[in-house]
Amino acid sequence: MRDTLIYVHDPMCSWCWGFEPTRKIIFEAIAERMQIRRMVGGLAPDSDQSMPDSMRLALQQTWQRIEQIIPGTRFNHAFWDDCSPRRSTYPANRAVIAAREQDESFDPLMTARIQQAYYLEAKNPSDNSVLVELAADIGLDVERFAQSLESDALQQRLLAEIDNARAMGIDSFPSLAVQKDGVLTHIGLNYTDPEAMLSEIEAA
Repeated sequence: MRDTLIYVHDPMCSWCWGFEPTRKIIFEAIAERMQIRRMVGGLAPDSDQSMPDSMRLALQQTWQRIEQIIPGTRFNHAFWDDCSPRRSTYPANRAVIAAREQDESFDPLMTARIQQAYYLEAKNPSDNSVLVELAADIGLDVERFAQSLESDALQQRLLAEIDNARAMGIDSFPSLAVQKDGVLTHIGLNYTDPEAMLSEIEAA
C-alpha cells in the first residue's frame, strides 16, 4: 500500500481558500507516488443564528489579511452586505461528503464550487438551497444529493469524519499529514512555498 497524504479542510475555511494554489501544486507533484485522502474537518456546527457583529468584523479582517499575506488570493467582500451570514459550515461539509457518495471525483469538484460561490460570487453555502444549486453546476444527481444532504446518515458520516480527524490530532484547517507504515507525521504549512512543504513531505 502506498504512503498516504491526508488533507483535512473545510470548504468554508478562508485559510483553506488561500491555500488552494499551493495545495494544487503539492497534489500534482505527489499524485503518482502517494495516495491522497481528503477529509472535511467541520469548522462550525449547524446554527440558525445570525453571525454576531463582532464575528462578522473579525472574519472580514481575516479575509483582508489573507489577501495581503497570500499573493493572488481574492475575496468578494460584497458577501457581507448581500448575504445573511451564519457561523455554520457543517452544511457545506455535508455537501462535500454527499458529492463524494456519488463518486470520489466529485469531492474536490464540490469543494471548489463551494469555495468559488462563497468567496467570489457572494453566495452563502450555509444554505442547503445554495448547495443544491452548486450540486447541479458540477453535474451531480441533484435529487439524490438533496435527499442525502438532509439525512441522518450523512450527519453521522460527517461526525465520524470529524472525530477521525481529531483522533489524528488535527483540529485546525487546512492541515496536511503523511501516513506511512502506521506512523502519522504532521506537515508544517507554508502558504506561499510549496517546495518547502514538498521537501517536508518527502522527508516524512
